[in-house]
Amino acid sequence: MRVLITGAQGQVGQELIRLAPAGFTIAGFGSNELDISNPGQVVSRIGEFKPQLIINAAAYTAVDKAETDSERAYAVNAKGAENLAASAATHGIPLLHISTDYVFSGDASAPYKETDPTGPTGVYGASKLAGELAVAKQCAQHVIMRTSWVFGAHGNNFVKTMLRLAQSRDELGVVADQHGCPTSAASIAKALWSLASQYSNKGNLNWGIYHFSNMPATTWHGFAEEIFSQAVALKQLPRAPKVNPINTVDFPTPARRPAWSVMDCSLIEEKLTIEQSDWREELAEIL
Repeated sequence: MRVLITGAQGQVGQELIRLAPAGFTIAGFGSNELDISNPGQVVSRIGEFKPQLIINAAAYTAVDKAETDSERAYAVNAKGAENLAASAATHGIPLLHISTDYVFSGDASAPYKETDPTGPTGVYGASKLAGELAVAKQCAQHVIMRTSWVFGAHGNNFVKTMLRLAQSRDELGVVADQHGCPTSAASIAKALWSLASQYSNKGNLNWGIYHFSNMPATTWHGFAEEIFSQAVALKQLPRAPKVNPINTVDFPTPARRPAWSVMDCSLIEEKLTIEQSDWREELAEIL
């Protein structure tokens, strides 16, 4: 099966390339090779490669920058998703699309289900929600996979930031009142390849919106403490800095972060047999 992958230079994109199973012929394009906000480029790449499945891992993910760069955020996250979905539908190609917990307000106290009302509080989440709506409208054969707190071996992420700061600081303040589930880029890639394999074998999938993250839920403070504990055990750090819990109000950012990002992932296991893995084990592998 021929699979076209967008955003191939990103955190998830690089893992999709690395973990591609046997039996798939892939074409991975970074934004310098395929700008999904350009409909002409989308039509051209799909016409050249003639994929049987598209995985969209391209996104504008600079959450704070999006607040002042909304035009570009919407161009990639909304219009880009629409361009891919429209072209996919024209050729009868299914689309696997990555979305985010930021489509929710973060005001809940129980894990978000796929059917819960959305309510993004910033440009990034709003642009990603617009992308979801465009995909669902344009391409009937779609899986939208919402995920959260992505980390991995590639790109910029919380794990790399913590390890860098630990080199020069004995003490850190990390937000302890935001709750979510760290999710490794590799586990997202594996889940997407599982869906691709199911589609390749059956010629169909249970299309729709699904939640996928690693487990269990934690806070950024808890995540940081586990990063340092494992890094010290692996002798990647000589000692763990003291991690002081702080509140969101003590660390203001241009974009509001959801206080609650925990998602219920039971539907993807029930309908698509994708199981959650433990982010602590994923972290150990990455370190």
